[in-house]
Amino acid sequence: MQWGELITISLIGIALGMDAFSLGIGMGMGGIRLLTIAKVSLTIGVFHIVMPLIGIALGIFLTSYMGNVATYIGGLVLIILGLHMLWNGFFGKERNPVMKTTFWGVALFSFSVSIDALSVGFSFGLFRVNVFLAVLIFGVMGAVLAASGLLLGRRVGSWLGEYSEIFGALILVAFGLKFLL
Repeated sequence: MQWGELITISLIGIALGMDAFSLGIGMGMGGIRLLTIAKVSLTIGVFHIVMPLIGIALGIFLTSYMGNVATYIGGLVLIILGLHMLWNGFFGKERNPVMKTTFWGVALFSFSVSIDALSVGFSFGLFRVNVFLAVLIFGVMGAVLAASGLLLGRRVGSWLGEYSEIFGALILVAFGLKFLL
C-alpha cells in the first residue's frame, strides 16, 4: 500500500459520498428523526461497500453497458422518491413519509445514492487495487457524508417550515433528471 493509492481511494470515496451528502440534504429537509438518520447513514455505508463488490463480480466486459443502465435506474429511483415526497407534501397527512421509514424506502434511497459505486467496482477490475481497503473507505465515507447531509437538511428544513419537504422533493427530482439527461 502506497500513500498515493490511499489518497486516491480516499478521494474516490469522498466523490462517491457526495451524492449521499447532497441528496441527504433534500431528504433531511422533510423532517427526519435522529434514529432514522443513523439507520439511513448506516444503510448507505453498507451499500457503498456492497455495490463496488457487485461491480467487480460482474466483470469488466459489462462496464460500458451497465454503467449507462445503472445511471438511468438511479435517476428513475430518485425521481420516484422525489415524487412520493411531493405527493406527501401536498396531499399526505403523514409526518414521516413511507420512503423515509420503511425498510424498502431506505433501501431504495441507499441504492440510488450508491449506483456510482457499482461503476467504480467495474473499473477496479482494470487496476490493481486493495479492494478491502477501498470498499471500507467507500463505506465509511458514504455513511459519514450521508449523515452530514441528513443533519444539515434537517437543520435547514426546520428553517423552511412546512415547505421544506416540497423543497427537498424538488432537489431529489432535479438530481434524478440530471442522471437521466
